[in-house]
Amino acid sequence: MKKKWIIFVVLYLILAGVFVIGKWNLFDLSGDTSTSNENQKVVKYLDIFSEVLEKVEKYYVEKPDPKKLFESALKGMVSSLDPHSAYLTPEEFKEMNIETRGEFGGIGIVITIKNGILTIVSPIEDTPAWRAGIKGGDQIIKINGKNAINMSLDDAVKLLRGKPGTKVTITVRRKEWNRPKDITLVRAIIKIIPTKGKEIGDGIYYLRITSFNEKASEFTHKELEEFLKKGMKALILDLRDNPGGLLDEAINVADMFIQKGLIVYTKGRAPNSNEKYYATSYHDVDKYKYPMVVLVNDGSASASEIVAGALQDHKRAVLMGTRTFGKGSVQIMIPLEDGSAVKITTARYYTPKGRCIQALGIQPDITVYPLQVTETEESITEKERQQIHEADLKGHLKAIQRVKVNEHLTQKGRELIDTDYQVRSAYNLLKGVLLMENFTANGKK
Repeated sequence: MKKKWIIFVVLYLILAGVFVIGKWNLFDLSGDTSTSNENQKVVKYLDIFSEVLEKVEKYYVEKPDPKKLFESALKGMVSSLDPHSAYLTPEEFKEMNIETRGEFGGIGIVITIKNGILTIVSPIEDTPAWRAGIKGGDQIIKINGKNAINMSLDDAVKLLRGKPGTKVTITVRRKEWNRPKDITLVRAIIKIIPTKGKEIGDGIYYLRITSFNEKASEFTHKELEEFLKKGMKALILDLRDNPGGLLDEAINVADMFIQKGLIVYTKGRAPNSNEKYYATSYHDVDKYKYPMVVLVNDGSASASEIVAGALQDHKRAVLMGTRTFGKGSVQIMIPLEDGSAVKITTARYYTPKGRCIQALGIQPDITVYPLQVTETEESITEKERQQIHEADLKGHLKAIQRVKVNEHLTQKGRELIDTDYQVRSAYNLLKGVLLMENFTANGKK
């Protein structure tokens, strides 16, 4: 057994040596002393690593699984860099590719780690988590009774995902609650349709982008074309609780609204991490010159922050809502020979005006909190008692025509603005802009 383990370690060191040589080739091999010292440190660390492996094999109470040991070592090494870097096993890499295409199995949440606690960035709309009332900012402290404090993202994903129809119980902590609550969810196939469009009324349309998967720009373009055919005069673009996705899709969406100039750029340590992305007008953007409000909140992350930041910097839209999440780092996915992959953070995002998104987010132009405004019977009665109009006076002259309310809302539009205060605020702003445009146009006649 010992001989087998020695052979195993020797093979590892040979492979590790190839890795180190490959690493050295990334640097200047001109004999620089500092580079040479770094290489010596790497070799020393590898020696320690092999020694630890040998001790584990020799002394651990049960026979360890070499594959599991190496995968755990790789995961620990990469995940220690930041919350978004990770080593993915072949199964996990395959699952991620499925997710990027817009379909995966699970409960429908996007999670990150804050101070060692699994924190929900946002629920995905029309999923089990979303229907159960899960919110961005909620903390998961247990999964199926297992302590989730200091649990890695990979381990959490493994526990949360599973076959459709099976159940998973998460213990959720929320600031507004006195104590954590157990929420049992039934897993399902999560199919993400990236856009949802509605006509609100008065020429104002509403478009929600739920994620930037590989279909996001295609669906966005189709929705906008339909809106324009119906006579759209203004647009509410909703990026709230959008956790992000593919960089190319974010750029393509922003490109539909920006005629020319920089959309986003990245800066990193490696020269090939420094990129600039410009508007190309690959769609006819001239017809998209209409007033816009972009809704954002603390669940708007990554790709959605790129779009929001670009539109804000180009003064193409008014940003409304609350400060965004602040996930402004770039990850690249590097496939490995055995089907696994390593996801590494290589750069930071910057808006066209040079604002770094990372850990700061995007501050909206107009801060509007997600309030819920309701009228009770008591308050309505009080208002009626206090209000006096001409019609209340004895002997008043009767009206000769009815008052026309200058509001033409669809049923879905009315439901939306009655239940969503931030959408209502965006609608009121755009309606005011359209009224002013009409006043200005009439004044020029």
